[in-house]
Amino acid sequence: MYEICAAVSFHAAHYLRAYQGKCARMHGHTWRVRAAVSGSSLGPSEMVMDFHDLKALLAEVVAPFDHSCLNEIEPFRRASPTSENIARHVYLALEEKLRLSTPGARLAWVSVSESPDTEVVYREG
Repeated sequence: MYEICAAVSFHAAHYLRAYQGKCARMHGHTWRVRAAVSGSSLGPSEMVMDFHDLKALLAEVVAPFDHSCLNEIEPFRRASPTSENIARHVYLALEEKLRLSTPGARLAWVSVSESPDTEVVYREG
């Protein structure tokens, strides 16, 4: 089994709903989002998929978040824009794009970091 990983980042503000503490107030982060794609065989180019293609799809998914207040955009108008919810949203959107563009590649996980020393990983069974 092979697994490749690519990362992108974006700048955005948010505040946490139903939370007691400093993060209930508006604040910003430079978010880092990583995604891993796995495959048991290599394609004609002898890759699971091109890093450039994975990074481009990931950038397309997070583009609406850049320089925004996450609470003001879907799907975070209702769901609190926690790292966990962002990771799940990115996973589901990226999984759909991969299914259409890269048959045979499987999205293994998505991680979201809001600081250099924190990270959330989302994967589905």
